Amino acid sequence: MDFLPIFFDLKKRRCLVVGGGDVALRKVRLLLRAGATVELVSLALSDGLQVMADQGDIIYHPGCFESIMLEGVVLVIAATDDEQVNRQVHAAATAKQLPVNVVDCPALCTFIFPSIIDRSPVVVAVSTGGASPTLARLMRARLETLIPAAYGKLASLAEKFREPVKKRFATTHQRRLFWEGALQGSVAEHVFAGQSQQAEQALQQLLDAPEAPSEGEVYLIGAGPGDPDLLTFRALRLMQQADVVLYDRLVSPQVLDLVRRDADLIYVGKACADHAMPQAEINQTLADLAKQGKRVCRLKGGDPFIFGRGGEEIETLAEQGVTFQVVPGITAASGCASYGGIPLTHRDYAQSVTFVTGHLKDGSFNVNWDGLLHPHQTLVIYMGLVGLPSLCEQLVARGMKSSMPAALVQQGTTPQQQVYIGTVESLPELVQKHNVKAPTLVIIGEVVQLHSKLAWFKPDQVVA
Repeated sequence: MDFLPIFFDLKKRRCLVVGGGDVALRKVRLLLRAGATVELVSLALSDGLQVMADQGDIIYHPGCFESIMLEGVVLVIAATDDEQVNRQVHAAATAKQLPVNVVDCPALCTFIFPSIIDRSPVVVAVSTGGASPTLARLMRARLETLIPAAYGKLASLAEKFREPVKKRFATTHQRRLFWEGALQGSVAEHVFAGQSQQAEQALQQLLDAPEAPSEGEVYLIGAGPGDPDLLTFRALRLMQQADVVLYDRLVSPQVLDLVRRDADLIYVGKACADHAMPQAEINQTLADLAKQGKRVCRLKGGDPFIFGRGGEEIETLAEQGVTFQVVPGITAASGCASYGGIPLTHRDYAQSVTFVTGHLKDGSFNVNWDGLLHPHQTLVIYMGLVGLPSLCEQLVARGMKSSMPAALVQQGTTPQQQVYIGTVESLPELVQKHNVKAPTLVIIGEVVQLHSKLAWFKPDQVVA
């Protein structure tokens, strides 16, 4: 995060703008909308600023900038076309530890102006950290279409009831549950329909209703293979509601960033011979937290029912009478193959696909070897790196041709994705040569040869 997004209360507080052109005019208008007392220094004024000065909307100081003008101000903007003056303003402001913005020069800014969606008192700000103001404006335009103007009225209604709700509900958790229900139900619908009186009555009825006991719930959510864009809408909605999140090693940081900011995070990931929490303890923790009335998100990489042990977890929940939901996710086989340009099935190459775990148990594979050797089949191996030499050796020994195309997809669907193409015989050598690490998916079958034609996701490099 290059800049911390904050909202500054400028009502009746002095702000200084240096510059008298159209750029300064735009900044002055924003400051006035925020209720600031605006002082402006410049040798000359544009027509728009001159009108403001004549009407007394701003305090105009004709002349050049001097550092003494910073006394008593809380925010400074340099908006001239003179680089030397802008640097002078920046130096004087930073010496007094005042927030300063030098327009179109991010390197000289201690704060920046975002693109704003104004639904006061709801305000949404979008920024690219100065990298591309045009992109920020395009994003704002998109958000303008998604956020109804009535959200401001809904926020004002909530503000009116804020103190009564605090008196009624003793804990933050209780108040959050109340507001989440109120702001997504009939109250909001009345506001959006322009029925302010009915909305207020509906909110009062909710406040007066007897308090129901808080019931916990578990959300078993597939987080997909890494790309946050692959999450379902339902997954995102429940992630934002959860009070506690238990997450795996394979859940990407970008996905984890989408959970509610104040949710408790508990890491329960597993690596080879390194389990942060035993599976039985995970199962019981989910149940215990839900019984405390909490909404618990169990966030699992890929899909929870494909080598994710999700079935074991909800079996415990069902036995103990805990309410749960299951949200499917895009499994690694589908995501990694798609981003690697490898269709799992293809009319000319493969009419079936088999998923198998390559996890070793007691030093050996517990798999149906005959079922893995069908012709015109794609074989996808999860967790197969550790035992890969033995796996490949046994596949060839049991009849698979050593030249069968094969691929390793490391950190699939993420910006760090790497695809290594070889054969069943050469896979172990590729792992050693490129120091391939988990998480890596193994794909074996004739469809792999389509990679060179169909690969579309190439973050930095694709190694063949």
